[in-house]
Amino acid sequence: MPIEDVAGAVGELIAEGKVKHFGLSEASAATIRRAHAVHPVTAVQSEYSLWTRDPEAEVLPTLAELGIGFVPFSPLGKGFLTGTVDASTAFTEGDIRRRVPRFQAENLAANQKVVDHVKSLAEAKGSTPSQIALAWLLAQQPWIVPIPGTRRTERIRENATATQLALSADERADLDSLAQRIGVRGDRYNAEHMAYVNR
Repeated sequence: MPIEDVAGAVGELIAEGKVKHFGLSEASAATIRRAHAVHPVTAVQSEYSLWTRDPEAEVLPTLAELGIGFVPFSPLGKGFLTGTVDASTAFTEGDIRRRVPRFQAENLAANQKVVDHVKSLAEAKGSTPSQIALAWLLAQQPWIVPIPGTRRTERIRENATATQLALSADERADLDSLAQRIGVRGDRYNAEHMAYVNR
């Protein structure tokens, strides 16, 4: 279905008071522009973290230009950036990470350098890797609001404390270049899912 039709239908629902805002998920910059031309887009949700930087090339500049908010999901890299996942981790049946190339043992082992770097900075600042990863996202733009998922109350408290963690300009610059400098092995999803995402 053309995104213009979707935007028009949502616009009608908003006019009727049945919907408050219009948001998109995993949309390309071109799709965002086409939708926004029909009805203002309030926010876009896409995966974004220290090791998934895809939105930076086109999506984030488009959102900045159009005044649209950004909601990064998986801001902790599906748990990888917490420092609790490594090549020896066994994922249970039904865990999406069993099918994600980036979480195959050989790729996790190669990507360990990324999380080791984050852990090192966390130790130096008396924080946790999760807090570093979230503080970096929060420092990018005031209109970026990450949504880390968890089942544990203590993790909610830990993640919320990231709002109080200040990163210096040098620390931010270091984290900005981390993925490119060290490299990230493995796609974030399998080929079938990526074909859907890259519409």
